[in-house]
Amino acid sequence: MAAEAKRPRVSPGREAHAPCPGSPAAVRAPPPPVAGSVGGGGDADPDPVAGFLSWCGGVGLELSPKVAVSRQGTVAGYGMVAQESVQPGELLFAVPRAAILSQHTCCIGGLLEPERGALQSQSGWVPLLLALLHELQAPSSPWSPYFALWPELSRLEHPMFWPEEEWRRLLQGTGVPEAVEKDLANIRSEYYSIVLPFMEAHPELFSPCVRSLELYQQLVALVMAYSFQEPLEEEEDEKEPNSPLMVPAADILNHLANHNAHLEYSPDCLRMVATQPIPKGQEIFNTYGQMANWQLIHMYGFVEPYPGNTDDTADIQMVTVREAALQGTKVEAERLLLHERWDFLCKLEMVGEEGAFVIGWEEVITGEELTTTLKVLCMPAEEFREFKDQDGWDDNNREEDSLTITDIPKLRASWRQLLRDSVLLTLQNYATDLKTEQDLLNNKEAYAKLSWREQQALQVRYGQKMILHNLLELTS
Repeated sequence: MAAEAKRPRVSPGREAHAPCPGSPAAVRAPPPPVAGSVGGGGDADPDPVAGFLSWCGGVGLELSPKVAVSRQGTVAGYGMVAQESVQPGELLFAVPRAAILSQHTCCIGGLLEPERGALQSQSGWVPLLLALLHELQAPSSPWSPYFALWPELSRLEHPMFWPEEEWRRLLQGTGVPEAVEKDLANIRSEYYSIVLPFMEAHPELFSPCVRSLELYQQLVALVMAYSFQEPLEEEEDEKEPNSPLMVPAADILNHLANHNAHLEYSPDCLRMVATQPIPKGQEIFNTYGQMANWQLIHMYGFVEPYPGNTDDTADIQMVTVREAALQGTKVEAERLLLHERWDFLCKLEMVGEEGAFVIGWEEVITGEELTTTLKVLCMPAEEFREFKDQDGWDDNNREEDSLTITDIPKLRASWRQLLRDSVLLTLQNYATDLKTEQDLLNNKEAYAKLSWREQQALQVRYGQKMILHNLLELTS
């Protein structure tokens, strides 16, 4: 990812996007052949890498002589490999702003800009997607050598392309089915309400072959997995996020949590710089940010198998904590008071009906929200009345924003019990228990017989359950 995305606070979202995924530990599907139709690359060029490198020279995209684009020695599809040893701080390549494909640099940028208001959407991606739809079917698109390195769109492995029965069954309890449902509904709505009417209004720019919901969904997945989002400056935090960009060369790098390169932004270009020593022959990895496995499979179509993803997390839905607290009430008055406490937490923006508390291996990512929620739901009634009358705590009385995993045994007994009950309820959302999956992972022969999707989904579930069971031990 261009600049490391911030950890999601309440409900993980797409703060930034990144290139085609892969990792040394990740077992990916075999790399697809380069496609020869709209929505893939082109197979007219017998050597798409040579064509791409020639194009790079023409647009001023400079690659260090120490690196090479290759299928050999990489974990998934194309990647970038060190031909000589590289030291931290060395420039691997520089992408001039003019070589970036965006709504501003595409051939129809002059049309998209004045139509910006009509193309607004929840995702904010419509202008770029229209640019891609136009460029892909344009025989003389200047981006054709770049497209030749794209994977075949019909072979993308995001769960949204799995049969519905499969993603619902294999990923139950992980949060992915809910995310896929939202994606599919939003894509369909965006396509029929904005994209298709725009293409039909400009038939000279969009041939019938690109006017399909299927292709649009594939391009959404491609933008989700390959694009970059330039981070806002600190003083711009309240602004809308920047529009996504397609960054040639940068999107060739595969992902690893323990990456050895990262992208830097400057006014004139984007620079990929080494962050660790990279020995000759080793693959160069970028990072897509601190991404849990459920986010990786949802947005990129792969995972880092346990225990490789040190950024993995498990979610406890906020409403699950409310449900656990309600289980401890005995009379109607207690239930009413608990709902009052919950409503006040909503007013403080500590909880929400669709939010989640995010638990990592070393810290609770949403530490402030979780500690405040546990405190308010567990405090004596008189203390809550005082708390509510004061409209919450002043800065001197607030809990620490950070909450490490090692802090959890030190929490008050009532807080630990509520957290434990919430974990137990969360574990009920999965179709199988931890031991069943542990046995399957430990049986190499049985694991090898699973389909690639079954293996990926198992890794997502297992990592989450391990984090949740660690919480059970800490709260016992």
